[in-house]
Formats: sequence, C-alpha cells, structure tokens
Amino acid sequence: MKSKNLFKSLIVGMALAVALAGPGEAAKKKTYKEIDVTDGGSIKGKLTFEGALPSGAVEKILITKNPDVCGTGEREVVWIDVKGGALRGAFVFIDKIKQGKKWEKPKGGQYLIDQKGCRFRPWAQVMRPGPVTIRNSDKGVLHNINAREMIGVEKGRVVKKGIFNFGQPEPGDIKDKLKPRRSHYIGINCEAHNFMFGFMMAPIHPYAVVVGDDGSFSIDNIPPGKYTVKAWHPTLGVQKMKLTVPAKGSVDANFKFAK
Repeated sequence: MKSKNLFKSLIVGMALAVALAGPGEAAKKKTYKEIDVTDGGSIKGKLTFEGALPSGAVEKILITKNPDVCGTGEREVVWIDVKGGALRGAFVFIDKIKQGKKWEKPKGGQYLIDQKGCRFRPWAQVMRPGPVTIRNSDKGVLHNINAREMIGVEKGRVVKKGIFNFGQPEPGDIKDKLKPRRSHYIGINCEAHNFMFGFMMAPIHPYAVVVGDDGSFSIDNIPPGKYTVKAWHPTLGVQKMKLTVPAKGSVDANFKFAK
C-alpha cells in the first residue's frame, strides 16, 4: 500500500515538474528578439524541379456550386506548379533564428486572406502570427474558410489542427487571429467549395518568403552567422541546407526538388 502511494506521489511530482518547466522551455524556443541589424547579409537562390511531373501534380475538380462566380466545368488545382523548370508556390525560411530585423508592416496595413472568384488570393503567403482579415469578395457566395496548422510536416506525418473555421455568407471583412501553437505550416480550404485551397506560413520571425514566379527568392538583412535554411513545398515536402551568412555579403542557396 505504501509503495502504491509512493508511486502515485512520484507521478504527481513528475507531472507538476513538467507543468512548471515545460512552458518555460517552450517559451524559450519560440522567442524572437527584434534588433537593429547594421551589418546584415543576404541569402539568394532558386527552387527548381527536375524530371517529369507526377500524375497528381494537377487535379481537376468538378465545379458544382456558384458557377456564375466560380466558373463552369472543372477547376484545375495545381498542386505542383512548374514553369521552365522553376518550382513555384513554395516557401523559403531561416529555421530557428533567434534575433534579427523587425517585421515590416503588411501591404495595405493588414494581413489579408481574400476569397475572390472562388479562389484564395494569393495561393501562398507569409503572415505574422496575430490579427488577420478574412475577406469575401464574392457577392452572393457563401464561403466557409477553414485554417489549420499542419503538425509533423518535416517528419512526413501531417496532423492538422484547427485554428479557425467559420462561414462568411456576405461580402465584406471578418477580423480574427492567426495563432498557430505547434507549427508555422498552415493550410486553408473552403468547406463550401471543395476546389478552394491555399497555404501560408506564420513564423515568429520575418525571415520567410514565398518564391517568385521564376522560383527565385531573396532574404535580406540577416545578422551574420551560421544558419539552417529550409525550403517548403506543400506537396513535395521540406529540404534544408546549412550555410554561413557573411557580414554585408550574400550567399547562394539553391534547392532542387524531384518526383
């Protein structure tokens, strides 16, 4: 009986220790300090795709709702967008950077997810965690946005956890907060239209970008030092490389994806 009580006491003590220490450790891992970067360097590169595209690179989904706004026939959902060898619709970011430049104000003064023509515009974007505006630009169309953080992306075992999910029957804006807790990888879809998809990243630091139409990217004003840089394509996964950013200099980081 005494041994059983002792065991219970140990379990309670361990749980209390985790409760007290765990959040502190998590907080340390998730902090980012904004500083004035005076000798910053940059990372530049390009994402490319080699070989033939897989059969599921483009999915055709029948449009069954709101054809006057969404269009008729089938919607082509391009999961792997390649043009002239350049891989588009992907993200590049510095992993676990602890301090650096300040966040710039978003275009138009707010982070915006726009639903227009039954599409999320843009398909891919980087946002700072916090306030976000969800806009329905489609008159007479009910949209139902579902945003979920994608946990386990880098391990190849994705579990999706809801951030917000609500209907928007009228044109206009709704204010909410983008608050991922365990992952900065985010997927969005419309529960009312099964052909509407998009992706976002919401890291705690501003060193993340969406690649351009030619697959190129540039991340600037980085404190000199050693970093791990990662490229994320929502369908093809994550690649990474280690590099050193020189003071007031530039370093190349090119990523090649394949089937």
